[in-house]
Amino acid sequence: MGEYFASLSLAGLTGRIPAGIAQGIIWGIMALGVYITYRLLDIADLSVDGTFSTGAAVTVMLILAGHNPWLAMTAAFFAGLLAGVVTGLLHTMLGIPPILSGILTQYALYSVNLAIMGFKANTAISVDRYALVLSSRYVNSAILTGGILVLTIIALLYWYFGTEAGAALRATGCNAVMSKAQGININVCKVIGLSLSNGLVALSGGLFAQYSGFADVNSGRGAIVIGLAAVIIGEVAGEALLGKRLNFAMRLLFVVVGGIIYYLVYTLVLWLKLDSNLMKLFTAVIVAIFLAVPYLRKQSRSSFRLAARLARKGEKQDAQA
Repeated sequence: MGEYFASLSLAGLTGRIPAGIAQGIIWGIMALGVYITYRLLDIADLSVDGTFSTGAAVTVMLILAGHNPWLAMTAAFFAGLLAGVVTGLLHTMLGIPPILSGILTQYALYSVNLAIMGFKANTAISVDRYALVLSSRYVNSAILTGGILVLTIIALLYWYFGTEAGAALRATGCNAVMSKAQGININVCKVIGLSLSNGLVALSGGLFAQYSGFADVNSGRGAIVIGLAAVIIGEVAGEALLGKRLNFAMRLLFVVVGGIIYYLVYTLVLWLKLDSNLMKLFTAVIVAIFLAVPYLRKQSRSSFRLAARLARKGEKQDAQA
């Protein structure tokens, strides 16, 4: 045991923290996409595992073809929009449940992503040959670029969801029946929400491919779980720190903070020299805990439980008297 703790270097941990923050920011953008479907539309969209890889594939292949990295990421964003439209149409026009629509899109995107990369499972890209937007070699620059991009995206989302169209989308997620009664085309809102969500996920995939130096057809595997973890962790952290002052803009910001916290925990796990193959187990436990916290807190504040505690307290006082 002593040898194990002696092998742990605090300097090694602090040296890894910036990389964890950079990756957390990138995955935080993906979590913003998950937040739109999971919280605003109340839809569990599983197609994000596929669209993340789509964004990575489109970005890398366009950069390799000589296109500007920002233009490549824009194309990745629109590719994600298209994938989201497919998921939305499968659900709204064909009546397929949203969770199955996402699975079908994700399943189809595996072949699409392979085709985009010339039927190669992995395609590398080097910062030495191409002027990438960010790279793991320049972590501080990646944090700065990612931070500016995150703030820009949050500002645009905050503006959009304050418009009439954005408010209609949020209303659809809150109460689809009442929204339809008010004349809102809920099917159009669902398609828009799913497309916007997957566009952000694909953009995140493009950033991650540049940061890591390659696009992999399986890079999006488990993305939905990481996204949910970031959303839940961010919400719990935001409510704990700001309480009722947690407005919509801050909720969006704390989703990204949740992604950073998740990757800092991941960095800690690697620093502790635990088996990285167990990370999915740790992630599942973390998500379960943070999902349970709001429910348990609500249960503890319920009138029935409060009355029961007061009754037990009164019985103890009577017994002591």
